[in-house]
Amino acid sequence: MSAVNPTGAASQLHRDILTTLLPGFDGPVAPEWVLARLRDGLGGVCLFGENVVDPEQLRALNERLRAANPDAVIAIDEEGGDVTRLFYDRGAPFPGNAVLGRIDELELTRRVAAEVGRALAATGCTVTFGPDVDVNANPDNPVIGVRSFGDDPELVARHSAAWVEGLQQTGIAASAKHFPGHGDTATDSHLALPVVDVPLATLQERELVPFRAAIAAGARTIMTSHILLPQLDAEAPATLSPHILHSLLRGELGFEGVIVTDALDMKGASGAHGIPEAAVRALAAGCDLLCIGANNSDEQLGEIVAAIAEAIESGRLPADRVRDAAARVRALAATAPVVPAGPAAPEVIEPAHDDEEIARVVASFEVADAVRGHLLGASGIGTVVRVDTVANIAIGVAPWGPFAAEAVAPQPSWLSRADLVPVAHGEVLDDPAALAGPVLVIGKDLHRHAFARRAIDALRAVRDDVVTIDMGWPSHDRGYADVATYGASRLLGDAVLAFVDDALAPVAAR
Repeated sequence: MSAVNPTGAASQLHRDILTTLLPGFDGPVAPEWVLARLRDGLGGVCLFGENVVDPEQLRALNERLRAANPDAVIAIDEEGGDVTRLFYDRGAPFPGNAVLGRIDELELTRRVAAEVGRALAATGCTVTFGPDVDVNANPDNPVIGVRSFGDDPELVARHSAAWVEGLQQTGIAASAKHFPGHGDTATDSHLALPVVDVPLATLQERELVPFRAAIAAGARTIMTSHILLPQLDAEAPATLSPHILHSLLRGELGFEGVIVTDALDMKGASGAHGIPEAAVRALAAGCDLLCIGANNSDEQLGEIVAAIAEAIESGRLPADRVRDAAARVRALAATAPVVPAGPAAPEVIEPAHDDEEIARVVASFEVADAVRGHLLGASGIGTVVRVDTVANIAIGVAPWGPFAAEAVAPQPSWLSRADLVPVAHGEVLDDPAALAGPVLVIGKDLHRHAFARRAIDALRAVRDDVVTIDMGWPSHDRGYADVATYGASRLLGDAVLAFVDDALAPVAAR
């Protein structure tokens, strides 16, 4: 079968191959090659932060994409927390999964998911790669952390189901990820192949519990993980494993929707084989929709199509497997919501939050007893040490925490009045004793980064007015998290501003 100008039955199979592919592209305007591929049957596109300028631009972009192929899947990584694409320029106005798990009110989780869904539907998206249903069993996890609802499988399961239900009532399809569980890893699968070598009983009692709940709640898609689970398959990562996808996910768990890969440009999937071969193996293993990655090209897509066509010709990949995958993708596309006429209402895109909602988020913080003692009696915060760790690729460089909150809605606050001292990866904090106090250290996953630990240790060695606010997932001993917020979305930033204001209030009232 020729992948170039195919005719007849070959033409339909060529179209089926294209329907299984979900590339990304650079910039806010769809390149002509993407539109041409969509007209030829490309399954859809995956949007990233660099594709989004604002809601109206995104709406126009999606209208153009869907005009080229009305059956296109328009997927986006909008998790409603630290991982955001719709709010990549200013941080998400949602609490994120870990905070929702700590509050543990299922109706709130459903409401937040519905808010995410309405915002995406208003801009023309059809699928979001969420919720993250991983059980974050390892506090040193470099890529999951606060994206998880928690470390208790049953809690994660009930909130995963609630999130799926809340989202999908808006017409947006959910994608529970990262099957069969990325929570017990210490390696980022963007960069290498993580290994989770735990007994089958542990997988059944921990990792698989939330996926069962998400499937029961009707999740239309499930995203695979690029991790090796030797107790299930000693050779192939989950994305490329027929046993994990066919026997476990389709067979034991009974999932009938679309199996979508995590991005194949990640080293955990294609580091050993290259992207075209990884695409062939993923389809053969049982995946239906192949997320290629970001900033793809027409040449790259052509190489993937050619590799799949060659695998079919040689008998390595049954043509019926590709036809079945394409049919599932088309069925998913048929569930897409109709984009409402007219411009999207601002309150639909970005719901406001009142003081009561902010207070509920603040109440979810884990606060050491000594924190308020360090702040009570202070006339204000003297210095804020902003610790900028290297963000994992899933999160990217979206604004975070109180810095995002203050940038979007500037207002006089302790943050605007304090001296700001940035400390980035590899840097050393100069003369910590000379800083005006009290000193707030604000960062994410502080315990995981040696330069951050050194800066905090240096401060604590010479002064007793230091408070650390960790906006990531803290270590078990909370050694570098006097305050643990379990998230760094813009909404969490508003909550941090309110929390510190409240701690300083007794002095301000005098």
